[in-house]
This record gives sequence, structure tokens and C-alpha cells, in this order.
Amino acid sequence: MDSFQKIGLGGGCHWCTEAVFQSLKGVSRVEQGYIRSTDENNYFSEAVIVHYNPKIISTRDLIEIHLYTHKSTSNHSFRKKYRSAIYYFSLSEKQPIKNILDSLQLLFESPLITEVLAFDEFKPSRDELHNYYLENPKKPFCKRYIDPKLDLLRKKYSTNVK
Repeated sequence: MDSFQKIGLGGGCHWCTEAVFQSLKGVSRVEQGYIRSTDENNYFSEAVIVHYNPKIISTRDLIEIHLYTHKSTSNHSFRKKYRSAIYYFSLSEKQPIKNILDSLQLLFESPLITEVLAFDEFKPSRDELHNYYLENPKKPFCKRYIDPKLDLLRKKYSTNVK
């Protein structure tokens, strides 16, 4: 049996983030909700936990896709609600994730503001919000905000899309 890993990702609306990662090969489950870290980041911020098979999709690919599908270089006024972050579950994951993030910085003209943070706690969003895009693809929010992200996936990461 293949072993699955998980990674926490935050940066934009969890409906958008959930839809992006649900459409990728190798992703078995996306938990939508709120994650908090430790120390100065101990407040909840919208995020997802992505469960994936690293034999099908790499951690690097997930992080790269995450950076391109939210405003990872913008420190806008909603950053408390939408913290740009990658959450690790084990201390042994911290440095490899930082190394990936550092190498991906070369793809961006502006500095990435995405933080690598320790996972502390997850609080799921309300049940009726789960699978929002899958159940509501024609709603105006989905057309305006989620469809462009999925279009980017199909163009730039077509081999990773289900």
C-alpha cells in the first residue's frame, strides 16, 4: 500500500484552495477549515490540509502550485484571515519545505511572503462549505475566483490535473 503524507496550506479563501488541490492527481483528500500555528501565529487562519501520495505528486509540485494559485507575494490587508503559509506536521519536514520554498523563489520577481510554520491545531469549516466548488461550480464566486485558478492548473500543470 502506498503511504500518504499531509501538508497544510493557507493563503487564500479555503473554497479556492480546496478546489485547486481536489483537482490534482495523487491527492486523496482535502480538509477545508482553519489552521493555527504556534507563537505569534497562534490564531486561526483559513487553510486546508492536503493528503497526498508523494509517488504521484511531489511536495515540491504541491508547494509550487500553492504559490501560483494565491497571492504569495502580496502582503495585503486580509493576511490575518488568509495567512500565506505552508504548515509542517513534523519538525523533520521543516527544512526540506524551506529548501523547496527558497528554490521556488527564483520563479518570482517579488519576494515570497509565504511562511513555513509548525502546525498546531485544525478546526474544520462548517459541513455545508465542504466541497464548495464541486457542488456549486456555476455560482458567481466560483466563476470569478476559482475557475481562473483551475484554468491556470490546466495550462501550467496539465500532467498533474485529474
